[in-house]
Amino acid sequence: MKSARVRITTTLPGKPEIVFGALTHPKEIKRWSGQKGKMEMKAGGKFEMFDGWVKGRVVQFDPAKSLVHTWRPADWPEEAAESVVKYTFRRTKKGTKVVLIHSDFPNETERKSHENGWKEFVIDPLKEYLSTRTQARSEAE
Repeated sequence: MKSARVRITTTLPGKPEIVFGALTHPKEIKRWSGQKGKMEMKAGGKFEMFDGWVKGRVVQFDPAKSLVHTWRPADWPEEAAESVVKYTFRRTKKGTKVVLIHSDFPNETERKSHENGWKEFVIDPLKEYLSTRTQARSEAE
């Protein structure tokens, strides 16, 4: 039986286009995560993160508005199906409100692990990277 989902709502510095780009462009992914990633921006396109530890495919995208892709870590049991990650992006006065919903985990242990992992390995590094980038851009102007 598939367990509950992870839902994270946060505000990241920068416009939705910048946040979306940081999550989808290989060079940007490497800058904030320190590891290789790729996202082929087409339905069915390949998705990889963390030097290939996670693989999936792009399900749907609307640049700077939403992104949906599958997610399957290399260490999940062979019989485990892909899970699904959905992001929505909305401009706010303080940057971009991001709602991330990760569903279809193979078990509760993986759900809990990913809830912490999303914050530690994606949200916090992205926030730090985008803050530095936004600050550098402000200083240049």
